[in-house]
Amino acid sequence: MKKDIPENIVEDVAVSVVLMGETPEVMNWTVYLINMKNEKLENVLISSKGYGEKDGKMVKTSVLRHSLGDLAPKSFAGVEAIDPQVFGLTNEYWLSYYINGVIYDKKFIFLPESIVDENLIRIPLVDKPGVMIR
Repeated sequence: MKKDIPENIVEDVAVSVVLMGETPEVMNWTVYLINMKNEKLENVLISSKGYGEKDGKMVKTSVLRHSLGDLAPKSFAGVEAIDPQVFGLTNEYWLSYYINGVIYDKKFIFLPESIVDENLIRIPLVDKPGVMIR
């Protein structure tokens, strides 16, 4: 039965944590979904959560669910603001969407301490510094 389930591979779609701006007191970060495809993503849903160890204790954040609707080709959409205090946790984003009635889903995981200055790149389409997972 498992062999009858099609393996729909997610390609040319990314989740990124983007530095939107900074002041001497604070850095503002936002999570974006980036559609690098030439096709529209339909009925986009994303759930997010953080988990891991902080100060010697196991910590879990609330699970947040986001409905983004449709996402045009070669575009991006903001998912949520993210606090730098959770960068030391594993931050997980579970994406699902449809293309022509076929469902696709993928889990994007930012490991603890992966959102650091050394890993910043220029994020495509958004054109700001950030960390991206494809």
